[in-house]
Amino acid sequence: MAVRPVHEQDIDTLAGALTRAFHDDPVTRWVYAGEPKRPQWSGRFFAWQLERLMPQDVSWTTDDGAGGAALWALPNRWRESGRETLSLLRLTLPGVLPRLPRVMRGLGQVELRHPSERHLYLAVLGVDPERQGQGVGSQLIRPGLDLCDRERLPAYLETGKEANVAFYGRHGFAVVDRIDLPKGPPVWFLWREPTS
Repeated sequence: MAVRPVHEQDIDTLAGALTRAFHDDPVTRWVYAGEPKRPQWSGRFFAWQLERLMPQDVSWTTDDGAGGAALWALPNRWRESGRETLSLLRLTLPGVLPRLPRVMRGLGQVELRHPSERHLYLAVLGVDPERQGQGVGSQLIRPGLDLCDRERLPAYLETGKEANVAFYGRHGFAVVDRIDLPKGPPVWFLWREPTS
């Protein structure tokens, strides 16, 4: 299976694929607790992430642009600007509002643990459920890991699914920290040194 860079015309399709991929994700369920409307709010979040990270040219999708995506951020460009944060709030606030203080506190704890060392940040890796178990995630993550190795950059990510820890471990990541979100699920923080 071939992968290619994400393009602007992929945003709607990939936002849908990522919404399906993360529908049962513990952190997504914690942020957007309302089951019936979760796809609406998480879809807006993933479209926002795609629009924000795509211009950095380190995000990849399947050759058909529908199987999923790996969205990376370049060193020192992972944090959203104030304008980007306001845009996200405008798009998703109703889905978070009942738990806004708790969600902001939890996401603040996650952000505080983000390493200051230069690294490539895997913000999102998701595979449409219909394509899971076929090696798509490994193919999607590979170009970013190859870039890390070429440029001698570490890689960093967070995950709220314990099952993902083993998947990332197979790609060279190791758990460096873990927290429990306020009245929510655990989050694992993973780091990968470049290979020679």
